[in-house]
Amino acid sequence: MLNQKRRFASLAAAALAASLALTACGSDDGGDGGDGGSEGGTFTFIPKNLGNPYFDTSNAGGEAAIEEFGGTYEQVGPANGDDPAGQVQYINTATQQGRSALVISANDPDALCDAIGEAMDADIPVVTYDADTNPDCRDIFVNQADAEGIAQAQVDLIAEQIGDKGEIAFLSAAANATNQNAWIELMNTELEENHPDIEVVDTVYGDDDDQKSFDATAALLQKHPDLAGIVSPTTVGIAAAARYLSTSDAKGKVKLTGLGTPNQMREYVKDGTVEAFALWNPEDLGYLAAWTAKALADGDIEGEGDSFEAGRLGEYTVGADNTVLLGDPFVFNADNIDDFDF
Repeated sequence: MLNQKRRFASLAAAALAASLALTACGSDDGGDGGDGGSEGGTFTFIPKNLGNPYFDTSNAGGEAAIEEFGGTYEQVGPANGDDPAGQVQYINTATQQGRSALVISANDPDALCDAIGEAMDADIPVVTYDADTNPDCRDIFVNQADAEGIAQAQVDLIAEQIGDKGEIAFLSAAANATNQNAWIELMNTELEENHPDIEVVDTVYGDDDDQKSFDATAALLQKHPDLAGIVSPTTVGIAAAARYLSTSDAKGKVKLTGLGTPNQMREYVKDGTVEAFALWNPEDLGYLAAWTAKALADGDIEGEGDSFEAGRLGEYTVGADNTVLLGDPFVFNADNIDDFDF
């Protein structure tokens, strides 16, 4: 696997350009043997919600990959990040249109399963990325990073920033977000076992909505006047929390970390609101998910132990629970944030 920082530096400009070009589009054309009217097939990305900068970037990577292998890209999805029913509608439509493969970031581990099952019964491969369903409800999950590694990185960051003691809270996305809940559970375990002087006093949800996350941050500080830190493992949440903290008396006193993108967080790192945060390269995540979907659609892979080529990222092997792992999270701070543009 390529060195992650080298991938970031070499692809940042392309990721930004692609994300600016990305549009939320649907298609009413009919399927034709699963190829959607395109020689290379039509691949449908269904993120948790449209208009989310994280998914704009990750899905731009998917679009770039699909262009490379000669397919047709489309992105559809709900407006809100806590709307499994909205995702179900788009899954059903894509199934009826006979798309070549579906690439889904799941808003709920169970609520999408019936719709996905219908797609799979119609011989349409289903790849989840970013947030998984239950393993029985998809073919392969493209995981941005090992869940333990993501949790560990965030615990290490907040522990260092607050001197390994004090009260902290989690600002999450939706209460039913599979990946958020898994990371928070692992972080709680790590804190209990290895950081006895850090106390988790609250977990709140911003539903990946900027204003709701902003208001949740304000409420946390009012409810917990001794709060030492906030961990927000969601790009919308961390940016909204930073925006609130940057103009409050808590700036520099209440530490904030979690998962964010450099372009969202740059001003808050430079003005001292945030010391450091982490993320994988979302453009690479979407790119890898698209190549995984192609490998499934072409019959090159079926599950655990199978290997495939993922364009510029090289070879990947499907691991346990039919999971493909992108790589380790990367820590951004004042020393390196200007090296990245996405």
